[in-house]
Amino acid sequence: MHIDTFYQGVELYRNDKILYARFLVPHRVISTCQVAGGIRDDMEILYNHQSCEPCGHHTITSDIMAMDRSRYRAFICDRYGLDAEKCATLGTAANMRNAAVKQATFRDLTVIAVCTGGVEGNAGRAGDPASHFEHEGKFEKLPEKQPEPVGTINTMIFINKELIPGALARTIMMATEAKTAVLQELLVPSLYSDGHATGTGTDQIGVACRMDTGKPLTSAGKHGKLGELIGRTVHDAIKETLAQQNGLLPGARRSVAVLLERFGMTVQDIRDQVSRHLDPDDADLWSKVDGVVLSDSLVFAAVAALIHIRDQMVWEIIPDNCLPEILASYGAQIAAAVSCKHAKIPVYRSRIAPMAHGLENSIFTGFICRMLATGFSDKWKDAVTFDGD
Repeated sequence: MHIDTFYQGVELYRNDKILYARFLVPHRVISTCQVAGGIRDDMEILYNHQSCEPCGHHTITSDIMAMDRSRYRAFICDRYGLDAEKCATLGTAANMRNAAVKQATFRDLTVIAVCTGGVEGNAGRAGDPASHFEHEGKFEKLPEKQPEPVGTINTMIFINKELIPGALARTIMMATEAKTAVLQELLVPSLYSDGHATGTGTDQIGVACRMDTGKPLTSAGKHGKLGELIGRTVHDAIKETLAQQNGLLPGARRSVAVLLERFGMTVQDIRDQVSRHLDPDDADLWSKVDGVVLSDSLVFAAVAALIHIRDQMVWEIIPDNCLPEILASYGAQIAAAVSCKHAKIPVYRSRIAPMAHGLENSIFTGFICRMLATGFSDKWKDAVTFDGD
């Protein structure tokens, strides 16, 4: 199916499980394609192909891709009637129907971003522990336990002006920053550490610029209009495709469970830890309404504020000798947000001060759960009470 034609230079098609762009005029391409990657002037097609489902699924195409990328490209191109030697390949488990297309123009400059994405199985942070080591053409699996590496953000960008090679390479930097900004805004956690995700372990990109359009552009950074258009279109396209593929809408991320996922906590873990500090009747009630409480705007804001301060301390911006006062103040805010008794913040704060504290994940999340329980147990009572450590 023909989706659109851009600046009379690129035709975009979707057919079955493939999304491909056919160049009507010569383009220079930079891509992460393992077979025809780098900077090339001889490509005629840039495509994105779904090789399998997002988790627990292996197909002939995914198996071929894992064993031999050249054979995979030939297999896919033969299936769809494309010239393999003229194609740059991106592969993914994301549904091509969830692709997002965004276009931006300034004067005679046009940028189009076409993105697919999924982050639920493979989101990670730059510098996280790796799962493989490559040596002499072979990959050795490292002993660290890792989740199944399924989840990819693929980006295709088309520019109607020629760029010098350095500027073309810089487009990848701009697109990557835009991707990371989206993951930050959506609070996507790394599955390999307790940090925020900056991408996935299998992200791919291809950028094509039209050739012979006059003096080539030399800048694709944030200070130039080209960089702005790249950042804006990629940001908006990735945000839209993640909403469609994973349901990652901003409002749906407003939950304390989302915040604590970074630290290895599940919804059931939160329920169990909070219930430990409640009497049986309150614990039973908590199990019925915890989803509502955890998504309350003020409760979410109070927990988010404390986690942000915790990050500042881990990054050594705030000294850790401030931790007792910080936990007392922000813990009181959490309890008050749950109980709806903000006038009692000084009382909460004085009772929290002597508690054990620490930045270790289990201690920190345990403190948050205890503050949730403190507010919930006090919500329908006149007195403020704390259970023992």
